[in-house]
Amino acid sequence: PRGLVVLKAGVEVDHETLCGQLVAAVREQVGPVAAFRDVSVVEALPKTRSGKILRRSMREIADRGDTAAPSTIEDPAVLEGLRPALRG
Repeated sequence: PRGLVVLKAGVEVDHETLCGQLVAAVREQVGPVAAFRDVSVVEALPKTRSGKILRRSMREIADRGDTAAPSTIEDPAVLEGLRPALRG
């Protein structure tokens, strides 16, 4: 499993520090069953026009490498930006 994170504008943090902090926070607050080992910083997450995150589309990219952009997506270009993070 891989965690995806969108940093706020102007925030710069060391990747190793960020990864360690996020993994520790998830283990502590959610539990080891939801733990992940790698973190990828992305520009944005795919969302619908109403603001819901398109988790299914992200899952399909991670599993198959491709997905059709749903008609409700706010910005289809976001899916292209996620491909390297989800496949790498």
